[in-house]
Amino acid sequence: MRVPPAPPLSIRPYQLSDWPRLCEIHDRARMDELRLSADVAAFRSLPRSAHSEGLFQDRLDVGELDGVVQGFVAYRRNSLNWLYVHPDCYRRGVGRALLRHAIAFSGPVFSTQALLGNEPALELYRSEGFVEIERRLGRLAESDEFPAMGVILERRR
Repeated sequence: MRVPPAPPLSIRPYQLSDWPRLCEIHDRARMDELRLSADVAAFRSLPRSAHSEGLFQDRLDVGELDGVVQGFVAYRRNSLNWLYVHPDCYRRGVGRALLRHAIAFSGPVFSTQALLGNEPALELYRSEGFVEIERRLGRLAESDEFPAMGVILERRR
């Protein structure tokens, strides 16, 4: 049986009314990210981490399927800072569409980072032209007691 393609993603600027949905998306997807890479004990909810990690400092857009926010992306001209997709929408093109949206607004060099072990994210970035430029051992933001290996990636036009 053939699975029908997902409906097109509608991308728009974040609105305050999106906040509860962003929290749900981040908190569920972040647990998946930490299971693959660091330690779920390092989990910090979006309300706890959004301001200290700069979610609202730059451009913040959301992606909707059938009128429901299913992902969000925060970026500036030279860097992708946040990209999260609701787990129910993994592998449906939501993350790719949001990433391409951010790339369209980027400058000639666009960078991001992902945690080593988060292969779904790393595969997405590589498939969109990002190359690994460095690995850096550090500590998770807001969870200093948890070491993590970050993979820094860059995309050039």
